[in-house]
Amino acid sequence: MFMTLKTLMTGANARAEERVRDVYAIELIEQKIREAQNSLTAAKATLASLIQRQRGEQRQVTAIEARVSDLTDRATKALDDGNEGIASEAANAIAQLENELEVRRATLDRLDQRILRLRQSIETGHRRIIDLKQGAITAKAVRYEQNVQAKLNTTLSGQSSVAEAEELIANVLGKDDPFEQAEILADIDRDLSHETLADRMSDAGYGDATRSTGADVLARLKSKK
Repeated sequence: MFMTLKTLMTGANARAEERVRDVYAIELIEQKIREAQNSLTAAKATLASLIQRQRGEQRQVTAIEARVSDLTDRATKALDDGNEGIASEAANAIAQLENELEVRRATLDRLDQRILRLRQSIETGHRRIIDLKQGAITAKAVRYEQNVQAKLNTTLSGQSSVAEAEELIANVLGKDDPFEQAEILADIDRDLSHETLADRMSDAGYGDATRSTGADVLARLKSKK
C-alpha cells in the first residue's frame, strides 16, 4: 500500500513538474541561455588568463635561450683561451639554465594544449548559444501563436461572446412578426363582434354583397357608357 501511494505521488509530482515546465518554458529557455552566457564569459576570462601566462612563459623561455646562447659563446672563448675554471663555472650555469628551460618549455606546451582545448570549447559554446537564441525566438513565436489560437478557440466555443451573439440573433429572428400578430388579433375581434358574418354569408350566396369587388366596379363603369 505504501509503495503504491509513493508511486502515485511520484507520478503526480512528475506531471506537475511537466506542467510547470510547459507553462514557463519560455522563461526557462531564457534562464538557460543566461546561464550558458555566464559560463561562456567565465570561460573567456579563463582563456585570457591562460594566454597571459603563456605569453609570460614564452618571454621567460626566450630570455633563458638568449642567456644560454650568450654563456655558451663566452665559455667557448674561455676554453679557447685555456681558462678552464671560468669555462667550467659557465658550463654549470648553462646546465642549470637548460634544466629550467626544459621545465618552462614543458609548462608552455601544457598551456598551449589547454588554450587550444578551451578555445575550441568556447567556439562550440558560442555557436550553441547562437542556436539557442534563434531557437528561443522561434519558441516565442510558436507560443504566441498558441496563445492567440487558445484565445480564439475560447471565444468561438461554449458560452462565449460569439455564441451569445449568435443566440441573440436567432432569438430576434425567431420572434413572431408583431404586425402580422396585430392583424390576426383584429380579425379575431371582428369575428367575435360578428362584423364579418354578413360578409361570409354574402360570399356563400345568402343575400346581397356587403362590400364592393373589382367585378362590381367594372359593371358600373360599363353601365354608364
